[in-house]
Amino acid sequence: MGSFLSVPANKSRAGENSETLRGDANKRLRMSCYCDDKPRLIASLPDEISMQILARLPRIYYLSVKLVSQRWKAAIVSDELFRLRAELGVTEEWLYMMTKTGTDKFSWHALDPRLRKWQRLPQMPRPANQEEPQRVLPRLRMWSMVGSSIKLADLIRGWLGRRDNLDQMSFCGSAVGTVGGCLYVLGGFSRASAIDCVWRYDPCLNLWEEVNSMISARAFCKTCLLNNKLYAVGGVIRGRNGLTPLHSAEVFDPTTGLWTELPSMPFLKTQVLPLALLADMVKPIATGMASYRGRLCVPQSLYSWPFFFDIGGEVYDPETSSWEDMPPGMGDGWPARQAGTKLGAVVNGDLYALDPSSYLDSAKIKVYDDEEDAWRVVVERVPLHCFNDSESPYLLAGFLGKLHVITKDASDDIVILEADSRRCIGSNVSTSSTAPVDATADSSEEEEPQFLKVIAAKDFGAAELVGCQVLDL
Repeated sequence: MGSFLSVPANKSRAGENSETLRGDANKRLRMSCYCDDKPRLIASLPDEISMQILARLPRIYYLSVKLVSQRWKAAIVSDELFRLRAELGVTEEWLYMMTKTGTDKFSWHALDPRLRKWQRLPQMPRPANQEEPQRVLPRLRMWSMVGSSIKLADLIRGWLGRRDNLDQMSFCGSAVGTVGGCLYVLGGFSRASAIDCVWRYDPCLNLWEEVNSMISARAFCKTCLLNNKLYAVGGVIRGRNGLTPLHSAEVFDPTTGLWTELPSMPFLKTQVLPLALLADMVKPIATGMASYRGRLCVPQSLYSWPFFFDIGGEVYDPETSSWEDMPPGMGDGWPARQAGTKLGAVVNGDLYALDPSSYLDSAKIKVYDDEEDAWRVVVERVPLHCFNDSESPYLLAGFLGKLHVITKDASDDIVILEADSRRCIGSNVSTSSTAPVDATADSSEEEEPQFLKVIAAKDFGAAELVGCQVLDL
């Protein structure tokens, strides 16, 4: 009887064991995201583990890894991989830099600052028949105009009716920004007319594509990232009597892919006498933009060829969707790179700018003190070697928690100078020097200040700097 009664119990335990084994098998099956008829990413490893291995691989090797197989390529370009990189905390900040050779040959290069390796981006698309522009849609002609083929100050001569240069050039005046892990190129001139085209570079897919156009056509507009949205402010269009400045602004939301119109910049100071009486002689223009403490700070100038007059600036608050006057110390003291252009970079919550010397062979790094409403010097001397003839003698970028100056050295190589902003803020200004750490620097040149060091250098030939952005992926 006992043996009889024990049979069901044994069967029950066997059934439980069988269920456990089946459960383990199902679990192992679920760990692989592909069917049995497809090979795994890495033999003998579940694909989830393989994806974690790929996620931890330095991004500079992804172009080579994609060549292993179609399965590896699909994994490398998948959204899942980059979400996993973010979850694991292994994202990398790269510097993306645009250069120009001649009048219309533009190239993009990316720098991995930790490994100090460069990677060239795909060539931006060009129309098939540039010689016959009438047969090519305006949107397809857009890629010849990325960047600026002449200086903004020269272009603005059109406000006084000098439009010959504008008529002769093919494209110029686009702006570059980032949002949602992608690069964006906005507007510009195409055959002397401002356009509203927007193109996007996806570093995951390593390709360019056109996306929804801006609400307004604009060239030489200012762009900025704030609250994961891309803002485009100001710029110019070609009017009946030359170039006309724009007061309008708009914002792009990458989650919807749509642009939304914002309140226009009021330029209140231009409405005050005697400036109101000179409206036909001077034109207001936005000369820069930076995202600082949750708001957009836009320095402004009045232009009357060949002079620019600083008039402070205005600040946009996205919470109230309104503009207000910029603090006087911020606007009046914001250093200008060149006439009509003011650069700024925010690092660890601090706003930095570069102030060129009167001899245009060096510059000072300044930081804005919001408590004192004043700019103060934190690095006395940054060497500049190509200020007079260059369209963009230097660029500013913040990554890896530090401020960086992108410029050319005495050998005409493009160099990335790192300024330890945390040491700058906490230290007194010093003019003492230390030798550059980069072996490509000329030891016979004057040594950089102790807060600066060269982290990368590359010979781009005769290419000029145009713009730069930073992506963290």
